[in-house]
This record gives sequence, structure tokens and C-alpha cells, in this order.
Amino acid sequence: MIKQRAIEISESPIMANVTYNDIPVYIQKVSDQNETARIFPLDDPQDEKEVNLSSLIEH
Repeated sequence: MIKQRAIEISESPIMANVTYNDIPVYIQKVSDQNETARIFPLDDPQDEKEVNLSSLIEH
């Protein structure tokens, strides 16, 4: 996923269909310094992690 699109999704009030390793996720924040995003699985909000934007897929 490109950085600008990830930022748009993270700032939108509308939920986008995004996955990480085939798991639906919510994008909390996109890093300005590098190509990463803070995410968590929709079914486990406590499992936050930072991942490369290239590993996120919008369906």
C-alpha cells in the first residue's frame, strides 16, 4: 500500500477493507519517518503492532 493511501484510510471515519497477512486490520497511524503503520486486528484491538506499508493490502 502506498503511504498516502494509508494516511487517507487512517484519517477517514469510514472503515476500509484492509488486511495484513490475510487478517482484517484497522490502521491507527502512519509513520512520517518511514514506510510503516501502527495497526491492530479488528477482532483483537489489544494486539497492536507496527508493520511495513508494503505488507498491507486494500481490498
